Amino acid sequence: MGGYYLIAGRKVANEYLALGVLGSIAAGVSWFRMSSASKNDIKSGPPIVASSSDEESFIREFLAAAEEKKDAEKH
Repeated sequence: MGGYYLIAGRKVANEYLALGVLGSIAAGVSWFRMSSASKNDIKSGPPIVASSSDEESFIREFLAAAEEKKDAEKH
């Protein structure tokens, strides 16, 4: 069978130490990915592709008005 380590006066199997290390790495990676995903600017949305600057400004104004209307409905 596998070996044991003596940690805090108790025998701990190598398998449990390996699983603990792998679990903590997986938890750290998932926490990092979730925290970095929340930091991304989700409100920016997809890029606006317009044929002219007037069209782009119209789209931006329309989206801003829609956001204001959405916020007003919540409150």
